[in-house]
Amino acid sequence: MSDRKRSTALALASALAGSAVLLAAPAAHAAVVDVAYDCKTPIGDKSAISPIEIKAVKDGEAYKLTMSFQKGVSSSPIELGKGAMSPSAVILVGGAEKVSVPVSGPPNPEAVPADTPIKITDLSGTYTPKKSGKATFTAGVLTIKAMGTTTTCTPGNSPGPSLELDVTAAGGAAPSGGGSGEETLPQTGPTDSALALGTLGGTVLLSGVAGVLWLTRRGQRARS
Repeated sequence: MSDRKRSTALALASALAGSAVLLAAPAAHAAVVDVAYDCKTPIGDKSAISPIEIKAVKDGEAYKLTMSFQKGVSSSPIELGKGAMSPSAVILVGGAEKVSVPVSGPPNPEAVPADTPIKITDLSGTYTPKKSGKATFTAGVLTIKAMGTTTTCTPGNSPGPSLELDVTAAGGAAPSGGGSGEETLPQTGPTDSALALGTLGGTVLLSGVAGVLWLTRRGQRARS
């Protein structure tokens, strides 16, 4: 094989590899959303706002969801000892299908002083989509059980989704116009810039494929 043909083959292989990376990039959008909780507690009604973040990671045919609270949403008139409080919640899935995904987390790792906002541990659960397409994930009702009592906190401000991404149904094909779902952890900050650069690079490489093919055909016509 001549040096020119070898160079052409390498350029074409690199371009196709770049294109594959581009096509595998997921379509995901994440945002930290302020959720205004209205809580029914054993000592009366309380309210608090907590920024909520939801992440998803592809795990086989399912997605592992993690719901994180950046502020406490309720308090206790007495100290809660270590492990005295157990949190759970639901994540509302919309878009291609509408379902509720239960999530739960470990008890409080440290004692919570009286009249202090209760820090909710990260809650996790599993979502297995039955339909492929764009899905939204929104914070739903939060339940706190502590010392034989139950506190129910309902979002009162109709919060928007904390996460939007393309999902693939179990045993189904990837959704059209979006990502493959191979990696669904939402990217924020500098990684977004890297993804944008990757997309730009993919476009350049795709243009390179057309250029390589055009040059190859032109060379063949010149020799004929």
